[in-house]
Amino acid sequence: MFRECYFHTIDTKGRIIIPTRFRDVIKADGADSVMVSRRDNCVVAYTMEKWRKLETKMSSLPKSSAFMRRFRRIFIGSAAKCTCDKQDRILIPSPLRKYAGLDKDIVLVGALDCFEIWSRENWDQEALSLDEEMQNEEVRREIDELGI
Repeated sequence: MFRECYFHTIDTKGRIIIPTRFRDVIKADGADSVMVSRRDNCVVAYTMEKWRKLETKMSSLPKSSAFMRRFRRIFIGSAAKCTCDKQDRILIPSPLRKYAGLDKDIVLVGALDCFEIWSRENWDQEALSLDEEMQNEEVRREIDELGI
């Protein structure tokens, strides 16, 4: 499982260093690469095994929902395989860097079955937005149900 949060930079070629704990999860899956795509103003990265399961699940979804066809088109169409180089970096494709606003300061966020790559600016906005939403009583009850 991917846990924790790491503050890094992305180099001018679009490469990021994968933290050791994340690499350990990737390698435990028997691979040296991840599949990345776009979601929620960030880049999301999955192990190859998790990605295969997602593809299987998506291919079994009903084709009658226009929204799901559009989602699948963008999510799968934007996906790219990223292999770790000898310095344990992956190259994030240019369209995904542009989508997520990845240009210098980034944050890698563990999200259990995947990890997310955020621009520092977008991450700070996401955290602030969550803080504001947590003032809502209904949201607080949902979180309380988790036992947190």
